[in-house]
Amino acid sequence: MSDQPIYLDHNATTPMLDEVREAMLPFLSGGHGNPSSGHAFGREARRAVDAAREEVASYLGVSPTEIIFTSGGTEGNNLAIKGLALGHLARKGAKAKGKRIVISAIEHPSVVEPALWLERTLGFEVVRVGVDETGTVDLDELSELVNEDCILVSIMHAHNEVGTVQPILDLVTTVADRGPIFHCDGAQACGKIPTGMPLIGVSAYTIAGHKLYGPKGVGVLRVRRGLPIEPLLHGAGHESGRRGGTENTAGVVGLAAAMRAARRDMAFECERVHALRDLLHALLVDEVPGLAVNGHPTRRLPNTLNVSFPGCLGPAVAEAAGDVVAFSTGPACHDRGLTPTPFFEASGLGAERAASSVRLALGKSTTEDAVRAAAKAIGAAARSVRGAAGIPDSFEGQPGVKTGPECNRCDGRQVLHEKTEHGPALRCDGCGHERLIKEATGELTCDVAG
Repeated sequence: MSDQPIYLDHNATTPMLDEVREAMLPFLSGGHGNPSSGHAFGREARRAVDAAREEVASYLGVSPTEIIFTSGGTEGNNLAIKGLALGHLARKGAKAKGKRIVISAIEHPSVVEPALWLERTLGFEVVRVGVDETGTVDLDELSELVNEDCILVSIMHAHNEVGTVQPILDLVTTVADRGPIFHCDGAQACGKIPTGMPLIGVSAYTIAGHKLYGPKGVGVLRVRRGLPIEPLLHGAGHESGRRGGTENTAGVVGLAAAMRAARRDMAFECERVHALRDLLHALLVDEVPGLAVNGHPTRRLPNTLNVSFPGCLGPAVAEAAGDVVAFSTGPACHDRGLTPTPFFEASGLGAERAASSVRLALGKSTTEDAVRAAAKAIGAAARSVRGAAGIPDSFEGQPGVKTGPECNRCDGRQVLHEKTEHGPALRCDGCGHERLIKEATGELTCDVAG
Protein backbone atom coordinates (compact mmCIF):
# COMPACT_ATOMS: atom_id res chain seq x y z
CA MET A 1 0.00 0.00 0.00
CA SER A 2 1.12 3.59 -0.68
CA ASP A 3 1.97 5.97 2.15
CA GLN A 4 -0.73 8.23 0.75
CA PRO A 5 -4.30 7.81 2.06
CA ILE A 6 -6.69 5.76 -0.08
CA TYR A 7 -8.44 8.29 -2.32
CA LEU A 8 -12.23 7.98 -2.27
CA ASP A 9 -13.15 11.53 -3.30
CA HIS A 10 -13.42 11.18 -7.09
CA ASN A 11 -16.67 13.18 -7.21
CA ALA A 12 -14.77 16.22 -5.94
CA THR A 13 -12.02 15.84 -8.53
CA THR A 14 -10.18 13.10 -10.37
CA PRO A 15 -6.43 12.65 -10.86
CA MET A 16 -5.34 13.46 -14.38
CA LEU A 17 -4.64 10.44 -16.57
CA ASP A 18 -1.09 9.99 -17.87
CA GLU A 19 -2.38 9.93 -21.45
CA VAL A 20 -4.14 13.25 -20.87
CA ARG A 21 -0.95 14.83 -19.57
CA GLU A 22 1.00 13.48 -22.52
CA ALA A 23 -1.54 14.91 -24.97
CA MET A 24 -1.21 18.32 -23.34
CA LEU A 25 2.60 18.47 -23.09
CA PRO A 26 3.29 19.68 -26.65
CA PHE A 27 1.11 22.73 -25.96
CA LEU A 28 2.71 23.40 -22.60
CA SER A 29 6.32 23.10 -23.68
CA GLY A 30 6.42 24.27 -27.30
CA GLY A 31 3.13 24.72 -29.10
CA HIS A 32 2.52 28.17 -27.72
CA GLY A 33 0.75 29.73 -30.71
CA ASN A 34 -2.50 31.67 -30.40
CA PRO A 35 -5.26 29.69 -32.20
CA SER A 36 -6.45 32.93 -33.80
CA SER A 37 -3.07 33.77 -35.35
CA GLY A 38 -2.60 33.09 -39.05
CA HIS A 39 1.03 31.98 -38.95
CA ALA A 40 2.34 28.43 -38.55
CA PHE A 41 2.30 28.47 -34.75
CA GLY A 42 -1.27 29.71 -34.69
CA ARG A 43 -2.42 27.23 -37.32
CA GLU A 44 -0.94 24.38 -35.27
CA ALA A 45 -2.92 25.51 -32.21
CA ARG A 46 -6.09 25.99 -34.27
CA ARG A 47 -5.85 22.46 -35.67
CA ALA A 48 -5.52 21.12 -32.12
CA VAL A 49 -8.56 23.06 -30.88
CA ASP A 50 -10.63 22.02 -33.90
CA ALA A 51 -9.65 18.37 -33.46
CA ALA A 52 -10.61 18.56 -29.77
CA ARG A 53 -13.97 20.06 -30.69
CA GLU A 54 -14.58 17.21 -33.13
CA GLU A 55 -13.68 14.65 -30.44
CA VAL A 56 -16.01 16.15 -27.85
CA ALA A 57 -18.85 16.52 -30.36
CA SER A 58 -18.46 12.93 -31.49
CA TYR A 59 -18.60 11.71 -27.88
CA LEU A 60 -21.86 13.59 -27.29
CA GLY A 61 -23.36 12.78 -30.70
CA VAL A 62 -23.75 16.41 -31.76
CA SER A 63 -22.32 18.85 -34.30
CA PRO A 64 -18.95 20.50 -33.52
CA THR A 65 -20.67 23.86 -33.98
CA GLU A 66 -22.68 23.12 -30.82
CA ILE A 67 -19.58 22.89 -28.60
CA ILE A 68 -18.47 25.90 -26.54
CA PHE A 69 -15.24 25.50 -24.59
CA THR A 70 -15.38 27.08 -21.11
CA SER A 71 -13.23 27.28 -17.98
CA GLY A 72 -15.22 24.51 -16.27
CA GLY A 73 -18.55 23.52 -14.81
CA THR A 74 -19.30 26.78 -12.99
CA GLU A 75 -18.79 28.92 -16.08
CA GLY A 76 -20.69 26.42 -18.20
CA ASN A 77 -23.71 26.51 -15.89
CA ASN A 78 -23.60 30.32 -15.65
CA LEU A 79 -23.40 30.63 -19.43
CA ALA A 80 -26.30 28.21 -19.82
CA ILE A 81 -28.61 29.90 -17.28
CA LYS A 82 -27.77 33.55 -17.91
CA GLY A 83 -26.81 33.23 -21.55
CA LEU A 84 -29.90 31.32 -22.66
CA ALA A 85 -32.26 33.52 -20.63
CA LEU A 86 -30.69 36.70 -21.99
CA GLY A 87 -30.63 35.23 -25.49
CA HIS A 88 -34.36 34.60 -25.17
CA LEU A 89 -34.93 38.26 -24.22
CA ALA A 90 -32.70 39.52 -27.01
CA ARG A 91 -34.56 37.48 -29.63
CA LYS A 92 -38.03 38.39 -28.40
CA GLY A 93 -37.20 42.01 -27.55
CA ALA A 94 -40.04 44.05 -26.12
CA LYS A 95 -42.45 41.24 -27.02
CA ALA A 96 -40.65 38.74 -24.79
CA LYS A 97 -43.19 36.59 -22.98
CA GLY A 98 -42.45 34.52 -19.95
CA LYS A 99 -39.66 34.82 -17.45
CA ARG A 100 -40.09 31.63 -15.42
CA ILE A 101 -37.05 29.41 -14.77
CA VAL A 102 -37.59 25.99 -13.15
CA ILE A 103 -34.72 24.28 -11.33
CA SER A 104 -34.69 21.31 -8.99
CA ALA A 105 -34.44 21.75 -5.24
CA ILE A 106 -31.05 20.00 -5.19
CA GLU A 107 -29.11 21.86 -7.88
CA HIS A 108 -25.46 22.88 -7.56
CA PRO A 109 -24.86 26.50 -6.48
CA SER A 110 -23.50 27.25 -9.96
CA VAL A 111 -27.05 26.73 -11.26
CA VAL A 112 -28.94 28.21 -8.31
CA GLU A 113 -26.98 31.46 -8.02
CA PRO A 114 -27.17 32.53 -11.70
CA ALA A 115 -30.90 31.84 -11.66
CA LEU A 116 -31.36 33.94 -8.51
CA TRP A 117 -29.23 36.70 -10.08
CA LEU A 118 -31.66 36.83 -13.00
CA GLU A 119 -34.53 37.03 -10.53
CA ARG A 120 -32.95 39.86 -8.55
CA THR A 121 -31.74 41.97 -11.45
CA LEU A 122 -34.06 41.32 -14.38
CA GLY A 123 -37.33 40.21 -12.82
CA PHE A 124 -37.22 36.54 -13.76
CA GLU A 125 -39.20 34.11 -11.60
CA VAL A 126 -37.28 31.13 -10.18
CA VAL A 127 -39.28 28.15 -8.94
CA ARG A 128 -37.94 24.86 -7.59
CA VAL A 129 -39.34 21.43 -8.23
CA GLY A 130 -39.17 19.02 -5.32
CA VAL A 131 -37.60 15.57 -4.99
CA ASP A 132 -38.46 12.40 -3.10
CA GLU A 133 -36.33 10.81 -0.37
CA THR A 134 -33.97 9.34 -2.99
CA GLY A 135 -33.36 12.70 -4.65
CA THR A 136 -35.47 11.92 -7.73
CA VAL A 137 -37.36 14.85 -9.24
CA ASP A 138 -41.15 14.72 -8.95
CA LEU A 139 -42.45 14.38 -12.52
CA ASP A 140 -45.98 15.50 -11.69
CA GLU A 141 -44.78 18.61 -9.89
CA LEU A 142 -42.44 19.43 -12.77
CA SER A 143 -45.34 19.17 -15.19
CA GLU A 144 -47.37 21.60 -13.07
CA LEU A 145 -44.57 24.15 -12.72
CA VAL A 146 -43.63 24.28 -16.40
CA ASN A 147 -46.38 26.57 -17.65
CA GLU A 148 -46.58 28.82 -20.73
CA ASP A 149 -44.39 31.42 -18.99
CA CYS A 150 -41.53 28.95 -18.44
CA ILE A 151 -38.60 29.52 -20.81
CA LEU A 152 -35.89 27.41 -19.15
CA VAL A 153 -35.64 24.21 -17.08
CA SER A 154 -32.34 23.18 -15.47
CA ILE A 155 -32.01 19.80 -13.72
CA MET A 156 -28.73 18.02 -13.04
CA HIS A 157 -28.07 14.62 -14.62
CA ALA A 158 -26.48 12.95 -11.58
CA HIS A 159 -26.23 14.27 -8.05
CA ASN A 160 -22.74 15.13 -6.81
CA GLU A 161 -23.41 14.14 -3.20
CA VAL A 162 -25.49 10.93 -3.29
CA GLY A 163 -25.13 9.93 -6.96
CA THR A 164 -28.85 9.70 -7.81
CA VAL A 165 -29.29 9.71 -11.60
CA GLN A 166 -32.34 11.57 -12.84
CA PRO A 167 -34.60 10.04 -15.54
CA ILE A 168 -33.66 12.93 -17.83
CA LEU A 169 -35.42 11.71 -20.96
CA ASP A 170 -38.65 11.26 -18.98
CA LEU A 171 -38.28 14.78 -17.58
CA VAL A 172 -37.64 16.25 -21.02
CA THR A 173 -40.58 14.37 -22.54
CA THR A 174 -42.91 15.53 -19.74
CA VAL A 175 -42.43 19.22 -20.61
CA ALA A 176 -41.49 19.09 -24.30
CA ASP A 177 -44.89 20.18 -25.59
CA ARG A 178 -44.60 23.44 -23.64
CA GLY A 179 -41.33 24.29 -25.35
CA PRO A 180 -38.90 25.38 -22.62
CA ILE A 181 -35.17 25.10 -23.18
CA PHE A 182 -33.93 22.14 -21.11
CA HIS A 183 -30.44 22.48 -19.62
CA CYS A 184 -28.69 19.69 -17.75
CA ASP A 185 -25.64 19.95 -15.50
CA GLY A 186 -23.72 16.82 -16.49
CA ALA A 187 -20.52 17.47 -14.55
CA GLN A 188 -20.86 14.32 -12.43
CA ALA A 189 -22.36 12.11 -15.14
CA CYS A 190 -20.11 12.59 -18.16
CA GLY A 191 -17.53 9.81 -18.33
CA LYS A 192 -19.35 7.60 -15.81
CA ILE A 193 -22.65 6.87 -17.55
CA PRO A 194 -23.91 7.31 -21.15
CA THR A 195 -24.42 10.98 -22.01
CA GLY A 196 -25.19 10.97 -25.72
CA MET A 197 -27.47 13.90 -26.51
CA PRO A 198 -29.80 11.91 -28.80
CA LEU A 199 -30.39 9.54 -25.86
CA ILE A 200 -30.89 12.28 -23.26
CA GLY A 201 -32.77 14.80 -25.36
CA VAL A 202 -31.62 18.02 -23.67
CA SER A 203 -30.88 21.29 -25.44
CA ALA A 204 -27.88 22.33 -23.33
CA TYR A 205 -25.39 20.24 -21.32
CA THR A 206 -22.49 21.18 -19.04
CA ILE A 207 -19.24 19.21 -18.66
CA ALA A 208 -16.27 19.81 -16.32
CA GLY A 209 -12.89 18.38 -17.37
CA HIS A 210 -11.55 17.59 -13.90
CA LYS A 211 -14.51 15.31 -13.09
CA LEU A 212 -13.49 12.80 -15.78
CA TYR A 213 -9.69 12.59 -15.36
CA GLY A 214 -8.99 15.69 -17.44
CA PRO A 215 -7.37 18.97 -16.40
CA LYS A 216 -8.91 21.56 -14.11
CA GLY A 217 -9.87 24.89 -15.63
CA VAL A 218 -11.55 23.59 -18.78
CA GLY A 219 -15.05 22.43 -19.63
CA VAL A 220 -17.75 22.37 -22.26
CA LEU A 221 -21.21 23.76 -22.71
CA ARG A 222 -23.10 22.09 -25.51
CA VAL A 223 -25.89 24.28 -26.89
CA ARG A 224 -28.27 23.04 -29.57
CA ARG A 225 -27.96 24.76 -32.94
CA GLY A 226 -30.35 27.64 -33.40
CA LEU A 227 -30.68 28.55 -29.71
CA PRO A 228 -29.76 32.22 -29.13
CA ILE A 229 -27.23 32.58 -26.32
CA GLU A 230 -25.78 35.81 -25.02
CA PRO A 231 -22.07 35.59 -24.09
CA LEU A 232 -21.01 36.34 -20.55
CA LEU A 233 -17.49 37.21 -21.72
CA HIS A 234 -17.56 39.72 -24.53
CA GLY A 235 -14.44 39.97 -26.66
CA ALA A 236 -13.08 39.30 -30.10
CA GLY A 237 -15.67 36.77 -31.23
CA HIS A 238 -14.05 33.53 -30.05
CA GLU A 239 -16.15 30.35 -29.90
CA SER A 240 -18.32 31.69 -32.73
CA GLY A 241 -19.07 34.81 -30.74
CA ARG A 242 -20.43 32.91 -27.74
CA ARG A 243 -17.47 33.15 -25.35
CA GLY A 244 -14.73 35.75 -25.68
CA GLY A 245 -11.13 34.91 -24.84
CA THR A 246 -8.20 33.06 -26.35
CA GLU A 247 -8.84 29.32 -26.20
CA ASN A 248 -6.99 27.27 -23.59
CA THR A 249 -5.33 25.05 -26.18
CA ALA A 250 -3.60 22.66 -23.78
CA GLY A 251 -6.74 22.39 -21.65
CA VAL A 252 -9.13 21.59 -24.48
CA VAL A 253 -6.65 19.06 -25.90
CA GLY A 254 -6.50 17.42 -22.47
CA LEU A 255 -10.27 17.40 -22.14
CA ALA A 256 -10.62 15.72 -25.53
CA ALA A 257 -8.05 13.09 -24.52
CA ALA A 258 -9.99 12.44 -21.29
CA MET A 259 -13.23 11.97 -23.22
CA ARG A 260 -11.49 9.66 -25.66
CA ALA A 261 -10.34 7.54 -22.70
CA ALA A 262 -13.86 7.61 -21.23
CA ARG A 263 -15.33 6.35 -24.50
CA ARG A 264 -12.83 3.49 -24.53
CA ASP A 265 -13.04 2.48 -20.87
CA MET A 266 -16.51 3.44 -19.61
CA ALA A 267 -18.33 0.14 -20.12
CA PHE A 268 -15.67 -1.89 -18.31
CA GLU A 269 -14.97 0.74 -15.68
CA CYS A 270 -18.65 1.14 -14.88
CA GLU A 271 -18.95 -2.56 -14.08
CA ARG A 272 -15.67 -2.63 -12.18
CA VAL A 273 -16.37 0.30 -9.83
CA HIS A 274 -19.99 -0.80 -9.41
CA ALA A 275 -18.77 -4.15 -8.06
CA LEU A 276 -16.24 -2.40 -5.84
CA ARG A 277 -18.80 0.08 -4.55
CA ASP A 278 -21.18 -2.71 -3.58
CA LEU A 279 -18.33 -4.62 -1.97
CA LEU A 280 -17.49 -1.53 0.08
CA HIS A 281 -21.15 -1.22 1.06
CA ALA A 282 -21.37 -4.88 2.14
CA LEU A 283 -18.17 -4.61 4.18
CA LEU A 284 -19.34 -1.42 5.91
CA VAL A 285 -22.63 -3.09 6.84
CA ASP A 286 -20.61 -5.67 8.78
CA GLU A 287 -18.37 -3.01 10.30
CA VAL A 288 -21.02 -0.49 11.35
CA PRO A 289 -24.45 -1.64 12.64
CA GLY A 290 -27.30 0.64 11.59
CA LEU A 291 -25.60 1.95 8.44
CA ALA A 292 -28.06 3.77 6.15
CA VAL A 293 -27.62 4.53 2.43
CA ASN A 294 -28.62 7.91 1.04
CA GLY A 295 -29.76 8.42 -2.54
CA HIS A 296 -31.46 6.07 -4.96
CA PRO A 297 -30.69 2.41 -4.14
CA THR A 298 -30.11 1.35 -7.77
CA ARG A 299 -30.43 4.34 -10.11
CA ARG A 300 -27.20 5.83 -8.90
CA LEU A 301 -23.74 6.59 -10.25
CA PRO A 302 -21.77 3.31 -10.23
CA ASN A 303 -18.93 4.82 -8.22
CA THR A 304 -20.87 6.67 -5.50
CA LEU A 305 -21.82 5.49 -2.00
CA ASN A 306 -23.26 8.02 0.45
CA VAL A 307 -23.94 6.53 3.87
CA SER A 308 -24.97 7.74 7.31
CA PHE A 309 -23.57 6.33 10.53
CA PRO A 310 -26.31 6.84 13.17
CA GLY A 311 -24.81 8.11 16.40
CA CYS A 312 -21.80 9.68 14.65
CA LEU A 313 -20.96 13.01 13.12
CA GLY A 314 -19.75 12.48 9.56
CA PRO A 315 -16.90 15.02 9.89
CA ALA A 316 -15.66 13.22 13.03
CA VAL A 317 -15.58 9.91 11.15
CA ALA A 318 -13.74 11.53 8.22
CA GLU A 319 -11.16 13.08 10.53
CA ALA A 320 -10.66 9.84 12.50
CA ALA A 321 -10.10 7.83 9.30
CA GLY A 322 -8.16 10.55 7.50
CA ASP A 323 -4.70 9.00 7.86
CA VAL A 324 -5.88 5.92 5.94
CA VAL A 325 -8.77 7.12 3.72
CA ALA A 326 -9.43 10.50 2.09
CA PHE A 327 -13.13 11.19 1.57
CA SER A 328 -15.64 14.01 1.98
CA THR A 329 -18.77 14.47 4.05
CA GLY A 330 -20.53 16.00 1.06
CA PRO A 331 -19.84 18.22 -1.96
CA ALA A 332 -16.42 19.88 -1.86
CA CYS A 333 -18.04 23.26 -1.17
CA HIS A 334 -19.77 21.78 1.93
CA ASP A 335 -17.08 19.34 3.09
CA ARG A 336 -16.83 18.97 6.88
CA GLY A 337 -19.83 21.23 7.39
CA LEU A 338 -22.74 20.31 9.68
CA THR A 339 -25.43 22.42 7.98
CA PRO A 340 -27.69 20.10 5.96
CA THR A 341 -27.01 20.33 2.23
CA PRO A 342 -29.85 20.97 -0.24
CA PHE A 343 -30.27 17.23 -0.84
CA PHE A 344 -30.95 16.44 2.82
CA GLU A 345 -33.24 19.44 3.20
CA ALA A 346 -35.26 18.66 0.07
CA SER A 347 -35.43 14.88 0.55
CA GLY A 348 -36.80 15.15 4.07
CA LEU A 349 -34.22 12.80 5.56
CA GLY A 350 -33.50 15.24 8.35
CA ALA A 351 -30.61 17.03 10.01
CA GLU A 352 -29.43 13.99 12.00
CA ARG A 353 -29.15 11.83 8.87
CA ALA A 354 -27.31 14.68 7.15
CA ALA A 355 -24.86 15.30 9.99
CA SER A 356 -23.93 11.62 10.14
CA SER A 357 -23.35 11.21 6.40
CA VAL A 358 -20.19 10.78 4.34
CA ARG A 359 -19.61 10.46 0.59
CA LEU A 360 -17.37 7.69 -0.70
CA ALA A 361 -16.58 8.10 -4.41
CA LEU A 362 -14.47 5.44 -6.12
CA GLY A 363 -12.44 5.77 -9.31
CA LYS A 364 -9.98 4.24 -11.74
CA SER A 365 -7.26 3.87 -9.10
CA THR A 366 -9.51 2.06 -6.61
CA THR A 367 -8.65 -1.63 -6.07
CA GLU A 368 -10.18 -4.47 -4.06
CA ASP A 369 -7.36 -4.23 -1.50
CA ALA A 370 -8.02 -0.50 -1.15
CA VAL A 371 -11.75 -1.09 -0.63
CA ARG A 372 -11.14 -3.67 2.06
CA ALA A 373 -8.60 -1.46 3.85
CA ALA A 374 -10.91 1.55 3.59
CA ALA A 375 -13.86 -0.37 5.03
CA LYS A 376 -11.81 -1.45 8.04
CA ALA A 377 -10.48 2.07 8.64
CA ILE A 378 -13.89 3.74 8.26
CA GLY A 379 -15.53 1.10 10.44
CA ALA A 380 -12.91 1.55 13.15
CA ALA A 381 -13.30 5.33 12.96
CA ALA A 382 -17.09 5.13 13.29
CA ARG A 383 -16.86 2.75 16.25
CA SER A 384 -14.31 5.04 17.89
CA VAL A 385 -16.56 8.07 17.46
CA ARG A 386 -19.51 6.09 18.80
CA GLY A 387 -17.47 4.87 21.72
CA ALA A 388 -16.41 8.39 22.62
CA ALA A 389 -20.09 9.34 22.64
CA GLY A 390 -21.01 6.35 24.80
CA ILE A 391 -22.98 4.59 22.07
CA PRO A 392 -22.58 0.76 22.05
CA ASP A 393 -21.49 -1.15 18.94
CA SER A 394 -24.90 -2.86 18.89
CA PHE A 395 -26.65 0.44 18.11
CA GLU A 396 -29.22 -0.40 15.42
CA GLY A 397 -29.78 3.05 13.97
CA GLN A 398 -33.07 4.21 12.55
CA PRO A 399 -35.86 1.60 12.53
CA GLY A 400 -36.84 0.29 9.13
CA VAL A 401 -33.58 1.23 7.40
CA LYS A 402 -32.48 -1.62 5.13
CA THR A 403 -28.79 -2.40 4.88
CA GLY A 404 -26.61 -4.06 2.28
CA PRO A 405 -26.41 -3.32 -1.45
CA GLU A 406 -29.76 -3.67 -3.20
CA CYS A 407 -30.12 -6.41 -5.80
CA ASN A 408 -30.67 -5.23 -9.38
CA ARG A 409 -33.00 -8.19 -10.06
CA CYS A 410 -35.35 -8.20 -7.06
CA ASP A 411 -36.07 -6.38 -3.80
CA GLY A 412 -33.50 -8.43 -1.91
CA ARG A 413 -30.19 -7.36 -0.42
CA GLN A 414 -26.71 -8.56 -1.33
CA VAL A 415 -24.52 -10.20 1.29
CA LEU A 416 -20.79 -10.78 0.89
CA HIS A 417 -19.75 -14.45 0.79
CA GLU A 418 -15.98 -14.67 0.89
CA LYS A 419 -15.71 -18.39 0.18
CA THR A 420 -17.61 -19.58 -2.87
CA GLU A 421 -16.52 -22.00 -5.56
CA HIS A 422 -15.30 -19.12 -7.76
CA GLY A 423 -14.05 -16.76 -5.06
CA PRO A 424 -15.70 -13.86 -3.18
CA ALA A 425 -19.23 -13.06 -4.31
CA LEU A 426 -22.08 -10.71 -3.51
CA ARG A 427 -25.13 -12.98 -3.23
CA CYS A 428 -28.72 -11.73 -3.06
CA ASP A 429 -30.60 -13.03 -0.05
CA GLY A 430 -33.80 -12.97 -2.11
CA CYS A 431 -33.33 -14.44 -5.59
CA GLY A 432 -29.86 -15.96 -5.03
CA HIS A 433 -28.25 -13.97 -7.88
CA GLU A 434 -24.46 -13.83 -7.48
CA ARG A 435 -22.04 -11.16 -8.59
CA LEU A 436 -18.57 -12.68 -8.54
CA ILE A 437 -15.61 -10.59 -7.50
CA LYS A 438 -12.22 -11.87 -8.57
CA GLU A 439 -8.72 -10.63 -9.22
CA ALA A 440 -7.72 -10.64 -12.90
CA THR A 441 -4.47 -9.04 -14.12
CA GLY A 442 -4.47 -6.80 -11.11
CA GLU A 443 -7.98 -5.43 -11.67
CA LEU A 444 -11.43 -6.44 -10.51
CA THR A 445 -13.96 -7.79 -12.94
CA CYS A 446 -17.63 -8.41 -12.37
CA ASP A 447 -19.10 -11.64 -13.72
CA VAL A 448 -22.71 -12.81 -13.59
CA ALA A 449 -23.81 -16.17 -12.26
CA GLY A 450 -26.97 -17.69 -10.86
